[in-house]
Amino acid sequence: MQVDVLNDQQLIERYLNGDDKAFEVLLSRHKEKIYTSIYLFVKDRSLADDIFQDVFIKIIKTLRKGTYNHEGKFSQWAMRISYNMCVDYFRRAKRRSIVSPTEDFDIFDVLEDGDINAEGKIIRSQEHLKVRKLIDQLPDEQREVVILRHYADMSFKEIAMLTRVSINTALGRMRYALINLRKLMETQAVHIEA
Repeated sequence: MQVDVLNDQQLIERYLNGDDKAFEVLLSRHKEKIYTSIYLFVKDRSLADDIFQDVFIKIIKTLRKGTYNHEGKFSQWAMRISYNMCVDYFRRAKRRSIVSPTEDFDIFDVLEDGDINAEGKIIRSQEHLKVRKLIDQLPDEQREVVILRHYADMSFKEIAMLTRVSINTALGRMRYALINLRKLMETQAVHIEA
């Protein structure tokens, strides 16, 4: 059976039985989502690279120890590890993350944009910059939910588990984030094309 058609649990079992290719498939399947969410929290490419590497070292160690509980989804578990490592970093550094691009990484470069022309790409890039600046102005809890929901593509249930709040609290934070984003758009006269 081809390794790339196996589900996550089957890949884990194959990896634990000595098939390193199975782990490579597992890593490539989830790396973009996990790396992107880490980067959006820490805003530094080399730091994101370090945390990403630490996340997968921890995953490997946990798998090898046999303490991974496969009742949940692998991606949720891996996202929880990456989130916790980012939180630990900020606790140590006591600084706030800002959603902003750097010269060598922009989250919107990762997202698919279909077949749009050069002018469309420029307009879209400008609009994404406006949105990022607005998101940066949100309170930490609201910004966190927006990042996890729209950039890491997590469900509200996953966000609630990851941030250790109720689903209603996660939904409320998103609701207030959207209200605040609308207010910011009005007060700053920001217009985004639909």
